[in-house]
Amino acid sequence: MASKKPKQPDNTIAVNKKARHDFFIQEDYEAGISLQGWEVKSLRAGRIQLKESYVLIKSGEAFLFGAHISPLTSASTHIKTDPTRTRKLLLHKGELSKLIGAVERKGFTLVPLSMYWIRGNAKLKIGLAKGKKDYDKRATEKDRDWQRDKARVLRAR
Repeated sequence: MASKKPKQPDNTIAVNKKARHDFFIQEDYEAGISLQGWEVKSLRAGRIQLKESYVLIKSGEAFLFGAHISPLTSASTHIKTDPTRTRKLLLHKGELSKLIGAVERKGFTLVPLSMYWIRGNAKLKIGLAKGKKDYDKRATEKDRDWQRDKARVLRAR
């Protein structure tokens, strides 16, 4: 009997489920994120929401807008906190130039997909995306339902 691989611990902090529903994701990139101390403590407690957030490129740098990190009352007593402040994303120069070209010339959008820990550092997965129309969303949902029904029928045999 073959042994199963041990399950990796789940390092995911938050996932933006709405992004895959609203966009066709072409490529994804991993970016570091510049955070303050109270934000890191809040992330460890899982107090972030990526649902309404987006990524913009300004003057050759990428920034995360609209991500809401709720401050912990115990960690941020002496600091004036701004839960939705703009946070700088850390990308390699080559990746950044590729993203700038895709966003400006080809009409793509940058969408945050998920946030997770790697070796104690918070990373943000960014998707290079095109928007879906309503009929695309319905077709995707119809296909997903068909795959689920097909798996159910095959399992019943």
